[in-house]
Amino acid sequence: MAEALPVTSVWLTCQQASRDQRRGRYVPESSSHPGKMLPNLAAKAISSYTAPGDLVLDPMCGSGTTLVEAMHLGRQGLGVDIEPRFTALAAANVALATTQAAAGTAKVLTGDATRLLDLAPASAVGKVALVLTSPPYGRGTHGLVQATSTGVRKRDHLYGDREHGNLAYAGWSRLLDGFTEILAASYQLLRPGGTVVITCRPVRRQRDDLIDLPGELLAVAQSVGLVPVERCAAMLAAVRDGQIVHRASMFGLMAVRRARAEGVPVHLVAHEDVLVLRRC
Repeated sequence: MAEALPVTSVWLTCQQASRDQRRGRYVPESSSHPGKMLPNLAAKAISSYTAPGDLVLDPMCGSGTTLVEAMHLGRQGLGVDIEPRFTALAAANVALATTQAAAGTAKVLTGDATRLLDLAPASAVGKVALVLTSPPYGRGTHGLVQATSTGVRKRDHLYGDREHGNLAYAGWSRLLDGFTEILAASYQLLRPGGTVVITCRPVRRQRDDLIDLPGELLAVAQSVGLVPVERCAAMLAAVRDGQIVHRASMFGLMAVRRARAEGVPVHLVAHEDVLVLRRC
């Protein structure tokens, strides 16, 4: 396991609820993606580690948050996702950003990011300033709440079907192996001194089985030659007058309450780890 980096800064990336960060800036159908990155988080990473005109890559771009925020900041974006329905969403969001006079441009590719060097244009090799991405935490998330005549149920909480090869369905060992392949290829696309930013959080498989996914991913990134620079905490909750105001879903709240009732000291997740590494 890689040695843990101390937290160097806290990013206030959720002072607005995620839906408010997206309203009018993303097509409404973007809500169907189960694992969206916060737009303010993406914008913070892009503005911190790149300059206007730089190329930003997201090898698991989902609905295109990284690309849209890169465009609005005057950067160039390149995104890859394995599921056609998500690349269609990303393309729609890129098109919307173009109509809103975003200063940058972006391109979306459909394909398996574990074969990233076969997908990326040759012109991108050695030119990427920032790789910004987040891995799937499993095949499903808390998703959204939908009220029906028979009660409340989840919707938009699952990734696509297994046949596409999405790492969300692959199990933890294959997820780490696949992420290693993605980072190794990303290393080749980075320019010297280029930066990799990975956002992630610990994952609980069972109520008493907490996986240190940030630590695992840090070790994976170092194994392909990336050098740790800093670790930040990106808030998933608002901070008001020194107090944390959570933005957890109803299902997240229910899971915590059930666990505590069973004697397991579970807490609401209030931040994501931001791992910052560099190609020397």
